Amino acid sequence: MRTETLAKLACAYSGVVWGLFWIPLRALDEFGITGAWATALFYLVPTLLLLPLMLVRWRKLVAGGLGLHLTGLVTGVAVVLYADSLIYTEVIRAMLLYYLTPVWSTILARLFLGEAITAVRWLAIALGLAGLLVIFGVDVGAPMPRNVGDWMGLVAGFCWGVAAVRMRGDETNHALEFTSLHFLWGAPAAVLIALLPLSGAHAAPDAATAVSVLPWLVPVLAVIVVPGSFAAMWGASHLNPGIVGLLFMTEISVGTLTAAIWANEPFGLREIVGIVLITSAGLAESVPDLQRARRRR
Repeated sequence: MRTETLAKLACAYSGVVWGLFWIPLRALDEFGITGAWATALFYLVPTLLLLPLMLVRWRKLVAGGLGLHLTGLVTGVAVVLYADSLIYTEVIRAMLLYYLTPVWSTILARLFLGEAITAVRWLAIALGLAGLLVIFGVDVGAPMPRNVGDWMGLVAGFCWGVAAVRMRGDETNHALEFTSLHFLWGAPAAVLIALLPLSGAHAAPDAATAVSVLPWLVPVLAVIVVPGSFAAMWGASHLNPGIVGLLFMTEISVGTLTAAIWANEPFGLREIVGIVLITSAGLAESVPDLQRARRRR
């Protein structure tokens, strides 16, 4: 299987992981770890889990210099801001603003990497955004930022676009370094946001409560979240940033389906149409690959 195909599957898998993000988040809320503190715990624990890897590969982390750490910081801030935007504004607005990232990524890749913007790419972006609007409803109007959560979502999407361009253009460092620094720099960013006196801020959990969730949280993070993050970093280093943003939209489809199954959320014709459109956006990017494979036969 070609590296590009594997990278696409990796990014789609990462989107699936983030589509399941609401399940442990809701479980943490039931244990009393609410709001931005849940996001902070989602970064602090993986950072500790990855410390042995960082110690083994410390020379590579140092050799990567400021540029590598800047990439880790931007990826960490992007995902932390997105996770927290779901707390500080309506979910629909957070997702609509964050998932402008395929647009940012495509434009930035053109400007800084010289990658062409094809008609298929614009079609895929249109299909993905249309699917997003169908699922969440087109009656919300233009998603212009109007509160701190909205701005978090918008900035998060742009930051991920920047991060995807940096990883795509980095031919020296490995996804293991990107993943390690994603959590290492994301953790303090998550704690800082949790400490800020934002509207709807939540109290920090006590140590006993935090420890009580570790028996189930650690396996979830180690087996699902960390590998999902690695898949995102590895895929992003091998694909056009615009494609990465589109493939991450599998999060919306998976989140919609799983919420319908396990949380009794609405699921009908609108959701089906939206999922079909989002899936079509990802498949549209495979058309050129299929055409090239057919010519080689």
